[in-house]
Amino acid sequence: MKKQYQDEITNAIKACQKIDGINHIYFAACGGSMAFMQPAEYIINRECDIPATILPSREFTTRDPHDLGEHSVVVTCSHSGSTPETNEAAKFAKEKGALTIGIAFTPDSDLEKNSDYTLHYSWGKGTDASDLNTGVLYGFIFGLLKAVTGDAKYDKGLKALDDLEAIAERTRQQFGDTTKKWTSELKREKLIYAIGSGINLGETYSFSACWLQEMQWINSSCIDSAEYFHGPFEITDFDVPFIICEGMGVTRKMDQRAADFAKKHSDKVYVIDNADFDMHEIDDDFKEYYSQILSGVVFRQLAEGFSYERGHSLEARRYMWHLDY
Repeated sequence: MKKQYQDEITNAIKACQKIDGINHIYFAACGGSMAFMQPAEYIINRECDIPATILPSREFTTRDPHDLGEHSVVVTCSHSGSTPETNEAAKFAKEKGALTIGIAFTPDSDLEKNSDYTLHYSWGKGTDASDLNTGVLYGFIFGLLKAVTGDAKYDKGLKALDDLEAIAERTRQQFGDTTKKWTSELKREKLIYAIGSGINLGETYSFSACWLQEMQWINSSCIDSAEYFHGPFEITDFDVPFIICEGMGVTRKMDQRAADFAKKHSDKVYVIDNADFDMHEIDDDFKEYYSQILSGVVFRQLAEGFSYERGHSLEARRYMWHLDY
C-alpha cells in the first residue's frame, strides 16, 4: 500500500483513539460506495463490542440516529467526492459532533472538505489491489480493531494486504473461462437474480444494482440468502436464472440451502463458491473476510463479460449524468 494511504489511515485511527469511548460506528454512502463498505459493518460487528451500522446517505440524515454525537465515528464514501447526499451526511454528522472520515478517489473533493479526515485510494486497471478502495478500507478497519481491542491478531489481517494483488490476479485467471461461459449463456436474459449473505451481501447487492441494473439495464434483484425462503423462492422456476455467491464463513449454510433448492427447480443456477478461492497466503481467521474481495473480482468479470456479449458499454447511462434528479 502506498505510504500516503498508510499515513492517512494512521492519522484517522489516532483521531478515533482520542474519543473517550466510541459508542457507534456509522457508514453512510450511496450505491456501489455503500455496497463496498458493507463488509466493514459485518467485520466490526463480528469482532468487537462497538456497534456498527451502514445506511444509505439519505436515510442516515433522515433517520437521525439518536446516539449520533461526539462519541460516534461516521465513515462516508464517494468515488468522486461530489455525491450530494453523501456530502450532506458528512456535514450532518459533523454538526452532531461526530468524528467524520471520508473515503474518496478524487483529491481535494467536496467530501474531503466536509470531513475531518480523508482516506484516498487509487483506481483503474493495473492498480495494486491493496491501493484500491477495499484495500484501503481493510487497512483502516483492521488497524482500528487492533487499536480499540489491543489484539495483535489483526496484524495478520493487515499483512494479507501485501499478498492481495497476487491472490486477486490468481482468481481472475481461475475464473476467466468460467465467467465467459456464464455470460455467453445468460446474455439474452431479461432478468437475473443475485443471492448472497453475510460478508458477501455488499458485493452481491453491487452486482445486482450497479453492474446489472445500472450498467447493463438488466432487471435484477439482490436476495439475502436468509430471506430467500420467506417469499422470493416462490418465483423460482426452470427458466429463472440465479447467480449465487456461497460464502465460506458462518453464513455459508444459508447460501448452500438457497443454492440447493434453486438447483432443484431451476436449470439456470450459477454458483460462485468462495471455498474454491486459493487464499493459502491468508491466515485462516481472515479468509472469510477477504473472500468477499475475490467474489467482487468474479462479479466484475461477469459484468465485463455481459458488456462484451451484449455490446453494451459499462459506461452507458439513460439518466445518470444526463438529467437532474
